[in-house]
Amino acid sequence: MDQIKGIAYQIAGDFGLAWAKFFAQVIIFIAVYTILKKYAFGPILAMLEQRRQRIADGEAKLEKIAKDAADAAKNAQAIVDKAEADAARRIKEADDAAKALQERRQQDAVASANTIIAKAREAAELEKEQFMSQLKREFGRMVADATSRVTGKVLNTDDQTRINQETAAQVSA
Repeated sequence: MDQIKGIAYQIAGDFGLAWAKFFAQVIIFIAVYTILKKYAFGPILAMLEQRRQRIADGEAKLEKIAKDAADAAKNAQAIVDKAEADAARRIKEADDAAKALQERRQQDAVASANTIIAKAREAAELEKEQFMSQLKREFGRMVADATSRVTGKVLNTDDQTRINQETAAQVSA
């Protein structure tokens, strides 16, 4: 062991190592390291830890915002899909209502046309009856007039009525 000590002293002497200076430098290094650790490294490490924590919080918030945005997009798409379905349903309902209204109006128009046609037929029938009645009277008067000219006799009211009735019966048949 002594031999190792001797070799160590010789090497230290070859390199210019002075033990007193060496121990003084070790003590100074330990003092500087302790002071730096307490007053410099500690606050710097604490500040770096705060920054790391803020970055982690920011990333967590960013992930939450991205998730919320995706959820909002899903909700918006669901709302749009629901609105489209509702709009399609309302359009179909309006179309059905319009078709029903058109059909009802068409039925009303047909009924109105049928009523008008029926009234026109009634009016035509009434006019025909009036015309036939007038024609029968005129024809009866002409027959009575012709009979009175042919016979040379003046017909009384009973004769004219009887001739009118006979002529009307023959014209009607």
